[in-house]
Amino acid sequence: MTLFDLTGKRALITGSSQGIGFALARGLAQAGAQIVLNGRDAAKLAAAAKTLRTEGAEVSELVFDATNHASVRKAVDGFESSVGAIDILVNNAGMQHRGPLEDFPADAFERLLQTNIASVFHVGQAVARHMIGRGAGKIINIASVQTALARPGIAPYTATKGAVGNLTKGMATDWARHGLNCNAIAPGYFDTPLNAALVADPEFSSWLEKRTPAGRWGKVEELVGACVFLSSGASSFVNGHVLYVDGGITASL
Repeated sequence: MTLFDLTGKRALITGSSQGIGFALARGLAQAGAQIVLNGRDAAKLAAAAKTLRTEGAEVSELVFDATNHASVRKAVDGFESSVGAIDILVNNAGMQHRGPLEDFPADAFERLLQTNIASVFHVGQAVARHMIGRGAGKIINIASVQTALARPGIAPYTATKGAVGNLTKGMATDWARHGLNCNAIAPGYFDTPLNAALVADPEFSSWLEKRTPAGRWGKVEELVGACVFLSSGASSFVNGHVLYVDGGITASL
């Protein structure tokens, strides 16, 4: 279907050497996009790129720290001038730190702010400056079910993901008039390295299966359809939207 065809488009996915980021990179490649993988670990990035290339994807690697504004600008501007346009940006880089709010370490709180929200600003701004000049672009920020809901032990993470949702709306408000579509995907509970401790906890998994109408953990591949939709011409008039892919957890008590 041509509406969802990404042939000729290039997508940068931050934090894409594993987990959700890697799954989205693979899915966008299968939809026809050229892929730019990003992370801080060059070896992990190279291994991920090798896997995608064996599957027939056209892949570049761009090593930078998404929390460092100067490094982001240098990497993005350099890539745009030496390789070509970034048509799609998926701001996926993120981290988690769990603990009771009354004892939550201040340094861990700062790391969450930098990794989960400042990186969205840094990379989003750097890429958008080029997109604005071309009058087109797709920005997809990875939010969370915690954009709308809270759970004990992760209040700072919840704060950062709430901020991602509102920054997405702000991006759309500022940049839609320049031809950009800025939206977010909010995953529910997915079996990823970030959630490994929860997946391994039978008590938590049992609670989650009862709490989620779909009755199970999500599979990272189930995020691909939403990402392809928001990356493609099919979403040409969708802007500032947070799309929950959560098995119904935000729809029910």
